[in-house]
Amino acid sequence: MDFEDRQRSALENVDMTGSLFTRVDFTGSRFRAVALHGVVMRDIEVSDTTIDGEIGSLVVNGVDVAPLVEAELDRRHPERPLFRPTAADGFRAAWDVNERLWADTVARARLLPDGQLHESVGGEWSFVQTLRHLAFVSESWVGRGVLGDPSPWHPLSLPWDQMEFRDGVPHDRDAPATLDDALALRLEAMALVRSVVDGLTDDQLDVPGEPLVGPGWPDEGEVLSPRQCLRVVLNEEWWHRRYAERDLTVLEELR
Repeated sequence: MDFEDRQRSALENVDMTGSLFTRVDFTGSRFRAVALHGVVMRDIEVSDTTIDGEIGSLVVNGVDVAPLVEAELDRRHPERPLFRPTAADGFRAAWDVNERLWADTVARARLLPDGQLHESVGGEWSFVQTLRHLAFVSESWVGRGVLGDPSPWHPLSLPWDQMEFRDGVPHDRDAPATLDDALALRLEAMALVRSVVDGLTDDQLDVPGEPLVGPGWPDEGEVLSPRQCLRVVLNEEWWHRRYAERDLTVLEELR
């Protein structure tokens, strides 16, 4: 059977819910910001495939491998379980560890020429852009989500690439920023989180805040608890440091 040639096609902002793919060759394809909830794949061949993302349940040949992946990540990274705290003291301990780990990562990055810290590896954010994004995360989920500031963002703060325009939210991936610019912003945002976790009590963790006001992220009208917001921040911190360390390894090899 002949194939229709659509090699190197690019689909963006397309809703393909409920679609059927039969005898489709995805060799060498790239999927970014793609939702695959409830997907069923039969008679497929998979090799040399890399998946990075949030995996809730992934059944491969009858075996749910998601718990196996989670257990292996915890084994490889003994600090990782600390990033899933349940009590106020646990959030403080997690932030202590996060500050230490990121200090080590920044020290590693400073050994590279400044130009490399603006380079993308495999289409991912540069190191400087990663710092800007994590500032956005802290401002959004702690400044807005916990403290109720309707517009906590710095002009250099960087949302995720696919976020639709929201009035008052900066979204300039290529804004000129030196490493020191990004670090100053990042440290200010980290201090914001520190100010919240230092005063946190167990009784406050699940107390819902007021509905969020004005356009932004999280969405207007959402009602969030400190636990929800801080867990998002910790998850983002852990994963993006892993991505940064992965890309620093590539950049070090290119020196």
